[in-house]
Amino acid sequence: MTEVRTSRLQNFPISWFAVVMGMTGFTIAWHRVEGLLGIPWKPSPVLLGLTIIGFVALLMLYLAKIMKYPGEVKAEFAHPVKLNFFPTISIGLILLSIALLPYSTAVSLILWSLGTVLHLGFTLYVLSAWLHQTHFEVAHINPAWFIPIVGNILVPIAGVQHASPEISWFFFSIGLVFWLVLLTIIFYRMFFHQPLPAKLLPTLFILIAPPAVGFISWFQLVGEVNAFGRVLYYVAIFLTLMLITQASRFFRLEFFLSWWAYSFPMAAMTIATFVMYEQLQLVFFKGLGFLLLGLLTVLIAVLIGKTAQAVHCRAICIEE
Repeated sequence: MTEVRTSRLQNFPISWFAVVMGMTGFTIAWHRVEGLLGIPWKPSPVLLGLTIIGFVALLMLYLAKIMKYPGEVKAEFAHPVKLNFFPTISIGLILLSIALLPYSTAVSLILWSLGTVLHLGFTLYVLSAWLHQTHFEVAHINPAWFIPIVGNILVPIAGVQHASPEISWFFFSIGLVFWLVLLTIIFYRMFFHQPLPAKLLPTLFILIAPPAVGFISWFQLVGEVNAFGRVLYYVAIFLTLMLITQASRFFRLEFFLSWWAYSFPMAAMTIATFVMYEQLQLVFFKGLGFLLLGLLTVLIAVLIGKTAQAVHCRAICIEE
């Protein structure tokens, strides 16, 4: 029994933290709906509590891995795909700061500060690794490469409440410019090279996140839905439609932890749609928002069920 536990900790993947991103996005989406409808029963505080517990548990497990298996962690840090999931830790902190903002400005500020500084560190490290790499190839590129650098676009959502707007503009600018750079490279890879392996196909949904989150951040910075905000939102809508029309491809996939890549982008799209409704008061956006929230709720339930089943069957945290 001890050997099995040791092996599972040794192979505990950094990509587990994508679960926190999905659950936090789900929590924020429900919190916005509660405010929109004024419903008496509020699931978001429960979801937030569960997400915090999950984040702390994952953090403790990964810290245990760092202490017991530093070589395995170093190997993940050097891996062309797994490297990009380390910033999910800092993004998790930033997202939790957004979710906690309605409850405690002080706690939100602490988490936002930690997450922002840590994410800037990850951004500089990963970009340096890309610039001076000796073993990355075009085939290694996938939408998960958005996470380290484009993830900066999340900072303004709570940042405008916590610090000078110039700090938020700094991070927004990094995320926006590198989104366009990486989007070009990723489409080049998909158009002219081999298709993504099945295990990484769910990461295609990450394509939705930059314009959807970018729209939310832009709205926080400028305070209105203007022309550029509409461009970001409708690009996100188009990418969502493009991927939903290929649903049959995704339904046929075997379950991997990478399935959680579906969750946060869909949550971001849902939140962005409710922002559009709140500002424009068009019934279309209200209906679309509730449709997306329903799909997101079903998706999260399926992901939790599949993940629990995979953990029970010891199909996760195994040697690749």
